[in-house]
Amino acid sequence: MDIDQRIIEAFRSRIRGKVPPKGGHDGGVGHWLERQFGIKANGNNKADIYGWELKTDANSKTTFGDWTPRRTIYQKGGELTRTEFLHIFGAPNALKNNRYSWSGKPSPNIKGWNEFGQRLIVDRDNNILALYSWSQDKRENKESIVPANLRVENLELAFWPAEDMAGKVHRKFNQKGWFVCLRDDSGAYFEMGFGKPFDFQVFIDGVKSGDIYFDCGMYETNPRPYSQWRANNKVFWHPRIVRRVR
Repeated sequence: MDIDQRIIEAFRSRIRGKVPPKGGHDGGVGHWLERQFGIKANGNNKADIYGWELKTDANSKTTFGDWTPRRTIYQKGGELTRTEFLHIFGAPNALKNNRYSWSGKPSPNIKGWNEFGQRLIVDRDNNILALYSWSQDKRENKESIVPANLRVENLELAFWPAEDMAGKVHRKFNQKGWFVCLRDDSGAYFEMGFGKPFDFQVFIDGVKSGDIYFDCGMYETNPRPYSQWRANNKVFWHPRIVRRVR
C-alpha cells in the first residue's frame, strides 16, 4: 500500500501522543484532528487529503457521511412540511422540551418494521427507500397523529438513488483509500490504521446486511438533515485495516 508520507509525518509531528481537547459538539474531535492535518472544514463529498479519507474513531461507530436523500415527502413543495413530517413520523423528546425528531426509535432500519411503521429497503436496482406502513404502525394513538390520506401501505418517506450513493462512496472511499487515527485508553493518539479503497458494492452490501445503517438525527429548530450513514467500528471499519503505522 503506497501511503503518502506527508500524512504519516503530520501524524507523528502533530498528533501522536496528544489528547484532543474536550468540549464542544459531537464533531469537535474530528474537526480538531482535521486541523492537525491541515484540512479545512468543508462540505465537499470528496476524500479529505491527498486522495485519502480521514476517519476519527471518536466513538464506537464511524460515519460515512451526512448523505441527504434526493427525494423526501417533506421536501420543499412536497406533500408535507418538515415540521409536519416530524410531528407525524417522528417522536417528542421529553429531555428536550418535547422537541420532535426523526432519530432513535422512529428512525427506520433494514431489519424490519419498527413500532412507528417504518423501515428501510433496498430495491432490485440498489436504491434505498424509507417506507411507512399504516398496518405496521403500532402506536396506540396513530389515528390522532396520521392524516387519513397517509394511512396507506409502503408510503415513500425518503429515497436515496443508487447512482447518488455510488458517487458519494466513490469520491470519498474509492480513491487512495481511508485511514483512521486510533487512541489508547488514556485518550491519546498512538497509531494510524489504513484501509484499502472500497466501492459502492461494499457499501450497499453492508446496508443490506444491516452492518451499515441510517442513523438520522434530524430534529425541530435545526434545518440540517443529519442523514448520517454509519457502521460499528468493530464490525465494519477495524477488520478492514490492512496496515498500521505509529
